[in-house]
Amino acid sequence: MAREFQRGHKAKISDLTSGTDLYVGVQIAGSGLTFDISCFGLDANEQLSDDRYFIFFNQPKSPEESIQLLGPQAGDTESFRVTLDRIPANIHKLSFTATLDGAGQMSQVGPGYIRIVAGGEEVVKYAFTGSEFTTERAVMLGDFYLKDVWRFAAVGQGFDGGLDALLKNFGGEVAEEAPAVPAQGAAPSFAPPGQASAPPAFGAPAAPQPPQPAPSFGAPPAPAPAPQQPMHAAPTIAAPTSPAPQTPSPYGQPPQQPQFGQVPGQGSSPTAPPFGQQPPAAPPFGQQPPAPFGQQPPAPFGQQPPGTQPGMPQGVPQGLPAAGAGLQAALQPYKEAATGQRWTSQNQQLMRVDLTMGGMPVLARQGSMVMYQGKVDFGYKGAGFAGRMVGNATGQEMQLMRCTGRGQVFLAEEGAHLHPIELEGDGICVSAESVLAFDESLQYEVRRIEGHGIPGGALFTMQFQGTGTVVVKTHGVPVVLPVTPTTFADCNAVVAWSSASQVILSSQVRLRRNAYPGHSGETVNLQFRGAPGNFIVVQPYEV
Repeated sequence: MAREFQRGHKAKISDLTSGTDLYVGVQIAGSGLTFDISCFGLDANEQLSDDRYFIFFNQPKSPEESIQLLGPQAGDTESFRVTLDRIPANIHKLSFTATLDGAGQMSQVGPGYIRIVAGGEEVVKYAFTGSEFTTERAVMLGDFYLKDVWRFAAVGQGFDGGLDALLKNFGGEVAEEAPAVPAQGAAPSFAPPGQASAPPAFGAPAAPQPPQPAPSFGAPPAPAPAPQQPMHAAPTIAAPTSPAPQTPSPYGQPPQQPQFGQVPGQGSSPTAPPFGQQPPAAPPFGQQPPAPFGQQPPAPFGQQPPGTQPGMPQGVPQGLPAAGAGLQAALQPYKEAATGQRWTSQNQQLMRVDLTMGGMPVLARQGSMVMYQGKVDFGYKGAGFAGRMVGNATGQEMQLMRCTGRGQVFLAEEGAHLHPIELEGDGICVSAESVLAFDESLQYEVRRIEGHGIPGGALFTMQFQGTGTVVVKTHGVPVVLPVTPTTFADCNAVVAWSSASQVILSSQVRLRRNAYPGHSGETVNLQFRGAPGNFIVVQPYEV
C-alpha cells in the first residue's frame, strides 16, 4: 500500500522499496496552463555543475541513462525512470520541478501529485493543490537525496520566477534565446490490449486515464521508440561558466551523515569551518581576514572589491545581469536564504524556520524571535505543575513559546552559534540551557546522570527523541569527538552527546589532596563510553 506523504515528510528509499529501478510520475494541470516538468541532477553543493544532468524536454536522458524522461503515461502528466544504482558518484540530489510555460501562477493549478512506483506497485505519493501556493511560477515537488543512503523528501515549495529563475537558483546560466520552432505532431501512441489491466509497456506513452500503477522496472527491456517531445520556444540552457556561490538547499543532500552544526541536508557553510578543524584566527579590529588562495578578499560592507564592476554583487555566475548598483549591490550578500527547507541557517547566528512546511508547530525559547513573515501566532507553552517542579529541581527548565501558523520565523539569541540537528528516530542529550528551538513532534524528558562528588549527587540533561529537528546553541564553534573508552569532557563545557552513549561521572577529588591548599580546578569530568558512531559535542567555553 502506498504511503501518503505530506509536505516536509521524508524517508529512506530502502524503507519504501528494496528496488533501485524506479518510476517517478508527476501529475499537474490547470485551466489554460502549460507546464515544463524537469529533473535537476545536483552535486554535493546543490549546484548544477554538469549540464548533462539537467533532464528536460530538450535533453531527455543523462549520459549513462540513469535518469530518463519518459513522457506522459499511466495518467501522469510527465514521468521519469530513475535507476539509483547507476547514478554517478558526483550526483547527490535529484530535484523534480514543475514550471509554468507562459502566463499564470501556481495558485491556479488543480489537485496534483508526485509518486514513486517500484515493481509495478505505487510505494509513495505526495499530493498537493493550488491553494498551497500564491503567485509563484514554479514549484519544487520532491527530491531524491543522498545522505549516507538514498532518501526521498516531499518538498512542495513554491518558487518565484519560471524555469530561468529556477535554473539560476541551482547555479545554471541562461545563455541565449532560441528561435521558436512550430510544434510538431506527437508520436503515435498505443493503448494496452483490452484484456490487460496493467499500464502500457515501459517507455510507451498511454492515452490519458485515471492514475494507476506505472510500469514495473526490472532488467531494462528492449529499446522502444521514444516518443517525440513537442519543441518548445524556450531559452537554450548552458552550465555555469564559473563556480556558482554555494547556497543552502532543500532537505539536505551530503553523501555522509551531516556534521553537527550543519544544516540538515546541506553542505558545509562557507562561513563556518567544519567541526573538528581550527577556525582561522580573527584579524585585527577593522581589518579584513585573508582570502583563500586564489580568491579575492571580501570587501567592507557597502564597498566593491578591487577589479570588479560597480553594482555587480559578488558570487554571481558570469553572464548573469547585475542586481543593481549602489545600495542594492551592497545588500545582495545579506539577502534572505529561502531554500525550500523547513530549517535554514541564514548565517552562524540566525536561524529561519518555515512553518508552512511539515505542518507542525515549533517550540522556541521565549524571546528568541527577532523577525517573522506571514501569519504566525505566538503562544505561551506551559510545562504544567509537574514539569515546573522537575525543572526547578534539576535546573533543566525551559521557558518556551509555541509558534504556529503559515509563515517564516527568524530565531536568534545573544549572538550564539546555532546548529540545527536533524533526528530520524534517534536521540540526543542536550542541556536545556543550550536548546534554542525544536519541532513539537520531538519527545523530550529530563535525564539523570548519577554520580558522587558533585553538589546534589547528580547531573541532569534533556533527552530529545523522535523525528524532527532541534536547534542547539553554542558559544563559539564547537568540536565533535567520537566516543572512545578514554573520552572525557568537562561537565561545564560539554554541550551534547548521542543518547546511546554511556555517561560516567569521573571525580578527581581525593581526601589526600584536600589536606593541601589549592587544586587544579578540574575536579569533576564526564567519561563517555559507547559503540562506534557515538559522539560528544564540546564548545570552547565553560558555562
